[in-house]
Amino acid sequence: MRKEQREKRIAEMADFRFKLVAELANPYLSCSQRKQLIGEKAGIEHDVPGRGRCRLSESCIRKWLSLYRKYGKEGLLPRSRRDTGASRVLSQAEAALFLNHLESHPELTATAVLKRLQEGGRIRSNPSTSSLSRLVRSAGLERARRLRKRETEQNLKFDFFAPLECVQVDCMHSVKIPDDRGRRRHAILLTFLDDATRRILYASFSFTESALAFEAGIKHILLAHGRIGRLYCDNGGPFVSTQTRRILDSLGLVLIHSRVRRPAGRGKQERFYRTARDQFFRPLDPESLRGLKDLEQRFHSWLESEYHRSPHRGLAGKTPLEAWLEKAHHIIPTDPQVDLEAAFLHEASRKVHKDSTITLEGVLFEVPSTLIGERIKLRYDPHVPAERRRLQIFHDGQPAGEARMVDSYSNARVRRGELQREVEITDGASDQGDGKQPRRPVDNSLSASRVHLDEEQTDEEARG
Repeated sequence: MRKEQREKRIAEMADFRFKLVAELANPYLSCSQRKQLIGEKAGIEHDVPGRGRCRLSESCIRKWLSLYRKYGKEGLLPRSRRDTGASRVLSQAEAALFLNHLESHPELTATAVLKRLQEGGRIRSNPSTSSLSRLVRSAGLERARRLRKRETEQNLKFDFFAPLECVQVDCMHSVKIPDDRGRRRHAILLTFLDDATRRILYASFSFTESALAFEAGIKHILLAHGRIGRLYCDNGGPFVSTQTRRILDSLGLVLIHSRVRRPAGRGKQERFYRTARDQFFRPLDPESLRGLKDLEQRFHSWLESEYHRSPHRGLAGKTPLEAWLEKAHHIIPTDPQVDLEAAFLHEASRKVHKDSTITLEGVLFEVPSTLIGERIKLRYDPHVPAERRRLQIFHDGQPAGEARMVDSYSNARVRRGELQREVEITDGASDQGDGKQPRRPVDNSLSASRVHLDEEQTDEEARG
């Protein structure tokens, strides 16, 4: 059982026990009344979490009541067994021998190790498979974990020759600055570093790690520099978005993720962040920053005037700018026939409701009534606020117009054939001929019974 499942089972059991004894803890109950309630609860079946329907003894209910009175609801949490993780079939010496042999032979399974030790006469007990599995898990010696521990990964230095052949992407939490509401938050720096020249191709600051910022950086490089050979990044949230993966696939760009918890594979990015901390962020006074734009302007000034023009040991003493200019003729330009604006639009699939509407990010849009009940695809610019977006509609792969935001007030005045007719509003002039005063709007808003009542009262007053 996984840790999350075990915690859920414990919480469910504690809630069940609390519901059972909470009534019994009423201080106004007499001893005889409490005894009668306990007998009634013990005489019926209960749906116990993890056990199903069964009956509970009176002593069990009294025990839970006593724990609740002493420790509160925390006392109702199921306790772990004292011998949890220990095998009751293997002796302590046999268990220690088994675990030591298992750790020294990570390529073998627990069953194979037990069989080998039994054949050698070193273990005479015969534990079950489940008992053996619990012992291995409690010791943290699962086979996958043992193999990872034994594996000695070889880190080799790698370099690419041409600019844009490999672009490394990473994020770094920098200084705290005030946001739009005046709260001080960490500014997150997103950088695209060219592996061959160590030049920073794109850098931006934000308060959240966003896939939109990642896509904006890719789009900037394709427009300003040229075609990207491969993108190399970690497994963070901004780099695993479904929309981003679809965009990269449509452009034929390769996205490579480094191994989890292996920052050594992104050594060039880590080295740049160390340089940025030492030379830019530490001398910087965070109190003087007015916001993200101010921080971004200062960072780009340092980037272009100092970092790109300083000799780099990894480039044999050349500056990143010199290395870039020296190999710039190897850059492959982006195909001019590719519409990057259209390529970076996001897509969403929706089914049209019976009132010709669809919902996107909490905003209601209206589509042509011919698409009612159909599954359509929407394309839109995610950087534009939802209430000002232009949604392109596609049905069966063909363009089907644009969706517009619903204006319910205007829709109330639209003629719907014979189902709705114009309401004639009179000014009451025709009522003046019969000697009666025209009704005021406030009178017309009253209920029919109230109107008739007023008329009857008026007639009675006339007779009197």
